[in-house]
Amino acid sequence: MGSTPNEPSLVVIEEDITLPSQITPSAKPLPLVAHGITDIEIHFLQIKFTAIGVYFDPNDVVSALQQWKGKSGKELEENDEFFEAVVSAPAEKLIRVVVIKEIKGSQYGVQLESAVRDRLSEVDKYEDEEESALEKVAEFFQSKYFKKGSVVNFHFPAGKPLEIGFAAEGKEEARLAVENGNVAETIQKWYLGGSRGVSPTTITALANSLSGHLGK
Repeated sequence: MGSTPNEPSLVVIEEDITLPSQITPSAKPLPLVAHGITDIEIHFLQIKFTAIGVYFDPNDVVSALQQWKGKSGKELEENDEFFEAVVSAPAEKLIRVVVIKEIKGSQYGVQLESAVRDRLSEVDKYEDEEESALEKVAEFFQSKYFKKGSVVNFHFPAGKPLEIGFAAEGKEEARLAVENGNVAETIQKWYLGGSRGVSPTTITALANSLSGHLGK
């Protein structure tokens, strides 16, 4: 069965793990611009942890990227300044994380907290306000259990606080607003931050996708 005009199609990442082709977190639908995974290889065996979908209106972001017009996906992939510009582009964005391998929410929260704290400390932006905001993020995930298929949404409305949502099968989405701009931006960089992004496959896909949009 095909999807109806009002119902986005699904992109299959692997069996039982899908990403919608578009998401409407507020007023307008945001298309899936790129997707990838987080994984690790142990003894030649690939273990996938999460699928990642990146959603925004390319037209809203491409206007901030004109200096990279004509660059190939490979060139963009290796340019961290380009991804800085993607993150700072004043456009609504949403990053969806779908759990492939079950873990405790506390494990994910600690990983996120550590990565964000280290990056903010490097640029002398880790003050009491950032520590407090980051603790709330870690606490939000503390009591959650990431079953396969659970979803974390990081919604970055333009000019408004980050909203984190978590939904597991059969339960209503839990939400947390992150008012601190430094923490919100660094979470976005954790996923979209070029060579330091947590998912190289997502960075490659995003570079290739935006190269295509910049070539139009």
